[in-house]
Amino acid sequence: MEHEPKPCAAVKGTQILVENLFYNMIARRKTLQNSADDYGKIVDLLSRMAIHHNNHGAVKADVHSVVSPSWLDSVRSVYGVSVAKNLMKVEVSSSDPSGCTFDMEGFISNSNYVAKKTILVLFINDRLVECSALKRAIEIVYAATLPKASKPFVYMSINLPREHVDINIHPTKKEVSLLNQEIIIEMIQSEVELKLRSANDTRTFQEQKVEYIQSTLTSSRSDPPVSPLLSGQKTQKVPVNKMVRTDSSDPAGRLHAFLQPKSHNLPDKVSSLSVVRSSVRQRRNPKETADLSSVQELIAGVDSCCHPGLLETVRNCTYVGMADDVFALVQYNTHLYLANVVNLSKELMYQQTLRRFAHFNAIQLSDPAPLSELILLALKEEDLDLGNENNDDLKERIAEMNTDLLKEKTEMLDEYFSINIDSNGNLSRLPVILDQYTPDMDRVPEFLLCLGNDVEWEDEKTCFQGVSAAIGNFYAMHPPLLPNPSGDGIQFYTKRSESSQDNTDLGGNVEMEENIDQDLFSDAENAWAQREWSIQHVLFPSMRLFLKPPAAMASNGTFVKVASLEKLYKIFERC
Repeated sequence: MEHEPKPCAAVKGTQILVENLFYNMIARRKTLQNSADDYGKIVDLLSRMAIHHNNHGAVKADVHSVVSPSWLDSVRSVYGVSVAKNLMKVEVSSSDPSGCTFDMEGFISNSNYVAKKTILVLFINDRLVECSALKRAIEIVYAATLPKASKPFVYMSINLPREHVDINIHPTKKEVSLLNQEIIIEMIQSEVELKLRSANDTRTFQEQKVEYIQSTLTSSRSDPPVSPLLSGQKTQKVPVNKMVRTDSSDPAGRLHAFLQPKSHNLPDKVSSLSVVRSSVRQRRNPKETADLSSVQELIAGVDSCCHPGLLETVRNCTYVGMADDVFALVQYNTHLYLANVVNLSKELMYQQTLRRFAHFNAIQLSDPAPLSELILLALKEEDLDLGNENNDDLKERIAEMNTDLLKEKTEMLDEYFSINIDSNGNLSRLPVILDQYTPDMDRVPEFLLCLGNDVEWEDEKTCFQGVSAAIGNFYAMHPPLLPNPSGDGIQFYTKRSESSQDNTDLGGNVEMEENIDQDLFSDAENAWAQREWSIQHVLFPSMRLFLKPPAAMASNGTFVKVASLEKLYKIFERC
């Protein structure tokens, strides 16, 4: 130093100057965009940091944070008043000694906040990171509550033991994974949903007066809209082998677009679709689960056996259409799967029975049905399948024994499962497992026989599991008992007239189509159409919200991959 240091007037702060970045790495330097893009990324990063570290300020800058201990004031200074006034505080904490220990506090946007891009500012242990699973879980809650075009603004600060954070899953260490991540995300998701539903009683809307110009009214409709790009902006091109249909509400990609429409005479099904979807979103009741340890153990077993890959597929798949009577075509990313709807619906109904344990709504039967007659009917149907129609006395004794058994258990069945059997042995009430869905009542005899024969009533946990499994099988979306009239099953509904049987050599069989039992055919057609409608509008939306597919479904044929767009693209490219 040539002279002694002396004080001088200056603004507090630090100036950082970076020049000739990557000057000797040509390939890396070429990946840099123009300075405006890079500057925007820097501002975005500093904006996120300024919210969390809210004890510094500046006089004038592109990112200006105030000296305040309040996070909300920091958000107001960085992101603006319009964002800050539409935020709600949210807090979640857990001190489970088994290992799920964390504290979370932050702000989430309410229904009046409107944006086209999700902003998640996430700090874990005071470090700015990303967590795609948490972001996706929050977006699911908002997608079920707000209009499709609205995206949330979320700021969260999570503190948990450092050994519970894995920071080595991304080269830049900006993506992290947490111990007990599913449990933490589920707790945060539930709290966000509860906060959002309890606070969104009113919404405000802005009106804008639109003045039409005569030239726009006379322009040709065939001309596509042109949106000029700003200077320096590049179009984002998607590789051909990555192009997929992502809008599940677009009917153009479903199988129905390629089929001739039929009138199934479904009463008001199209008009009630919005009611069903709204009901599906409001079915969650995790707070109402029974306190019995046996039920909690069964639910914990379902959660522990969940396959994460199948869970991701189920939550984000798109229904395409029914491939046959049992399998549905579903699309996930660039993959096409065959999904067994019987297995999926059976597992969903079983899990929903456990989660709604002792908190069911009820289906009241208009005419109480006698148990003994229903069980006897199921026994006779079994013998018809086996080709044995003898031992009627034995069947009656079995039906009487099962009736007496279920009458003894009527108090427990009514209290825990909303299955009501009166003192005369008549079935009068059944539980509601999924709103807007009624099971096939033709399977009631089989259900009652299963309750009497297959349930182990002595052990509490085994008993609840057996009853829930029987309910799941009964409510599953099996094919209707009447054959499918749209395929070879139409032969079941044809009947020969006397003239056609006597004159088969003269071409009497030509009039076969005119001799269809119209009433039976119409019942079958409505039953199959009702089932397909329920699969698309009730089963799949409910699966996305509630189903936790067990690991066994990955290997038992429930999901079968039939096509992968990347592989097909490679094959066609070679050809």
